Amino acid sequence: MNIDELKSVANAIVATHKGVLAADESNPTIKKRFAPIEVESTEENRRRYRELLFTTDGIERHVGGVILFDETLRQSTRDGVPFPQLLSSRGIIPGIKVDQGAKALALHPGEKVTEGLTGLRDRLAEYRQLGAQFAKWRAVIEIDERDIPSAFGIEANAHALARYAALCQEAGLVPIVEPEVLMDGAHGIERCEAVTARVLQAVFAALHAHRVLFEGMLLKPNMVIAGKQCARQAGVQEVAEATLRCLRRYVPAAVPGIVFLSGGQSAEDATDHLNAMNAMGPQPWEVSFSYGRALQAPVLAAWRGQEDNVAAAQNALLNRCHLNGLARAGKYSRTLDDAT
Repeated sequence: MNIDELKSVANAIVATHKGVLAADESNPTIKKRFAPIEVESTEENRRRYRELLFTTDGIERHVGGVILFDETLRQSTRDGVPFPQLLSSRGIIPGIKVDQGAKALALHPGEKVTEGLTGLRDRLAEYRQLGAQFAKWRAVIEIDERDIPSAFGIEANAHALARYAALCQEAGLVPIVEPEVLMDGAHGIERCEAVTARVLQAVFAALHAHRVLFEGMLLKPNMVIAGKQCARQAGVQEVAEATLRCLRRYVPAAVPGIVFLSGGQSAEDATDHLNAMNAMGPQPWEVSFSYGRALQAPVLAAWRGQEDNVAAAQNALLNRCHLNGLARAGKYSRTLDDAT
């Protein structure tokens, strides 16, 4: 394990004004993204779409890393340039999603645990050879208003995240650790904060036990937010304050950066919340983003699978990257969205 290299990569991903483009949708997920725009999810269409994203001029100013799917890591531009090579040539660090999805947690109805540890050491070695410099593993924490998640459900996912992170650092890859407390359901923001606190406490205890170097990893958590069906939706400032309060209590200052997932929020809401947190002043870690839909939804709407729309789609991506770059400095405003 090269400690200096891990630190360097982690810090580069969350450099000033930068964050992560999550383009690691599995084939079933990208099929769902393509369906509303009536684009068939063939391998070539997936390749075309990812090439559109990765060749957008100017995104390197605000994108420090891109998370790829296994298929995408092995694909190339129409001119034959491998995607990892293309990204690296632009100063964007290529990464790879390595988990194999959340499955039902046996004997714990309503809870899930992420699988993919079997054979992971060998897969990580191959991904590093293919050009990946960091990896991502997502744990899904279901939540209700009282009983879920159980203590064991949290422990099972924390243990898997820690094993994954240790294997990544052993292989020379920076792990992005993603414990996502879902925003589905009718729970309030207070319940989300309480569960997120329990999850973060368990995750960092497991990471410490596995000897994971905090300086050579990134955290990708949910924001503390009410469930979608909750009658009272917290305002932007309340979400920012609750999220930072929770993170300050449980995330070590040694972690270089926090790259939030958007978790089903609209593109505008995700940027609003990120901006509000950064407007509250310096934190122990960089407060950044690792957005999928919150960056790509406007791109897909503009593209619609048509070659004539590529320029418009790339402009949509560049705009969202720019706005989130502003949010990294606490300088974003909804009026900027309204003007575009």
